[in-house]
Amino acid sequence: MNAVIARRIAVLRKGRNLSFDELAARCGVSKGMLVQIEQGRANPSIATLCRVAAGLRVSVAELVAAGEAADAPVRLIAPGQARRLWHGPKGGSASLLVGSDGPDMLELWTWEIQPGERYEAQAHPADTQELIHVTDGTLALEVDGTIHLVEPGGSAFARTDRSHAYACAGPEPVRFTMAVAEWSHPRSGRR
Repeated sequence: MNAVIARRIAVLRKGRNLSFDELAARCGVSKGMLVQIEQGRANPSIATLCRVAAGLRVSVAELVAAGEAADAPVRLIAPGQARRLWHGPKGGSASLLVGSDGPDMLELWTWEIQPGERYEAQAHPADTQELIHVTDGTLALEVDGTIHLVEPGGSAFARTDRSHAYACAGPEPVRFTMAVAEWSHPRSGRR
């Protein structure tokens, strides 16, 4: 996966005639980290991938794509081909199932968080929204310091352009599907 990400970022950065310094300024990721990512020596977090994608004006799905044709009317992701982008310390995971091209983008994720695990997310760009549906376990969804419990079969809408986190709130793993919508330009009247 790191090799795919390294190649995609290099191709996109060079295709836009951006130096490492220019991309670093655009995305808020250090030049050193960008160099390490392009050389395949870093394992970037989801937050770092989001920042780099925003700086390149593409979606995270485009960064992790293994050469799929961007202009195809349909892109199929075979079973087992989802991109796992987070591994929890107790076996949890987050996988990007499918996503649109950016800079306006829509992504579909699947998450599993084990008891005792927590994923802290940085604020996404303005007006980013998430739709969450819990299939198993109880999700502790924290937004701006307030925890909301989402039971099995329950769903939630969250504005994630602020600090937020996901955690397992019970003795059994929590599994949920999440759709993320992010726009390159904030939309007026959405708040």
